[in-house]
Amino acid sequence: MHIAILTDVHANLEALNACLAHAERQGAGRFAFLGDHVGYGADPAAVVDAIRERVGQGAIAVAGNHDRAVAASERKPLGEDARRVVEWTRGRLRPDQIAFLRDLPLTEQRDGRLYTHANAWAPGQWEYVTGPIEAGRSIRATSCRITFCGHVHEPTLYHMTVGGRVLAFSPVAGMGIPLGSTRRWLAIPGSAGQPRDGNPAACYALFDDAREVLTYFRVPYDHETTAGKVRAAGLPESLGVRLRIGF
Repeated sequence: MHIAILTDVHANLEALNACLAHAERQGAGRFAFLGDHVGYGADPAAVVDAIRERVGQGAIAVAGNHDRAVAASERKPLGEDARRVVEWTRGRLRPDQIAFLRDLPLTEQRDGRLYTHANAWAPGQWEYVTGPIEAGRSIRATSCRITFCGHVHEPTLYHMTVGGRVLAFSPVAGMGIPLGSTRRWLAIPGSAGQPRDGNPAACYALFDDAREVLTYFRVPYDHETTAGKVRAAGLPESLGVRLRIGF
């Protein structure tokens, strides 16, 4: 089975549709969405409905901090722009859509793999995995050999050796990476809806669970249209600029 792993869609419908279509062409038979489905972007309702439809078909979905903020179940402070978008988003979702976000779990385990938004050691505190120290902390916090998480908007792969050393690897898009059984792994696909590594193309990863090979992808999409929607909605101009430049 090929599992497409998307995270941090952030209400970017064009990026979501582009990644879903690309993944299906690659043979994806299952999907996992690692949180922050909303926030920053101008199409929260359509994105929530698309993800909820996939969940109804067996997809994995967990909650991110923006999802919990919109559902009014997260009190940890956000930045000024993010707070503004949270209020805007909440006013554009139906009660059933907000309930879907509210009821999403923080983590899910399937087939010996952990899926979460931020990390494994305290998933509801929303701390970032920004380097080998945090990656090691997350890896050690779970019995799962492979962890998939988001929250960080740049694609990265960490592995822990049998001796406990944690190393970071910058994946090359389109090149399969065998996740060897003698090591433990933490994979961050990068943001589908708001990349921040200087490349505006959407990010996602595809995991072949039979061969245990992970492939990162970058998918170009019409980010100018998405940025125009952000501007037309009256959301902070900086959020549209980020889509254009990938930062």
